[in-house]
Amino acid sequence: MSKVEQDVEKLVTNPIENIGYEVYDVSYRKEGKSNYLTIFIDNEQGISIDDCEKVNNEITDLLDEKNIIKEPYYLEVSSPGLERTLRKNKHFQDNIGTEIYVKTFNKIKDINQKEINGILKRFNDDQIVIEVDNKEIEIQRKDITLVKKIFRI
Repeated sequence: MSKVEQDVEKLVTNPIENIGYEVYDVSYRKEGKSNYLTIFIDNEQGISIDDCEKVNNEITDLLDEKNIIKEPYYLEVSSPGLERTLRKNKHFQDNIGTEIYVKTFNKIKDINQKEINGILKRFNDDQIVIEVDNKEIEIQRKDITLVKKIFRI
């Protein structure tokens, strides 16, 4: 997580929790000439458009007042979705035993490809271990570009 993402998460977590939601993640990114701050929220009942609007209204003035992000940006409040991105240790812990998709910068040794699906077996600060065809594969976290939960019906 970048410093901006950490600072924003710290700022908005209590106000969001006070109205009944959890901050799942915070993403700050540049797309073209525009900057986007996305606050991903969750709760046990799931997230609706009305929930996103409620959270947006709760945090907009606070973000403007604290001025953590100096350049203009678009604020988005969203659900993490069924195939949610896993970035934090809590995300990995909550998904032990779950099928995940992993994409890496370079080919993963032992399988000679950059993308793989497997069952998340364990993790630490340096790596994750997934099981594919009864074989455990270790992937260094610094080599990962994306990890997502796979949703199957």
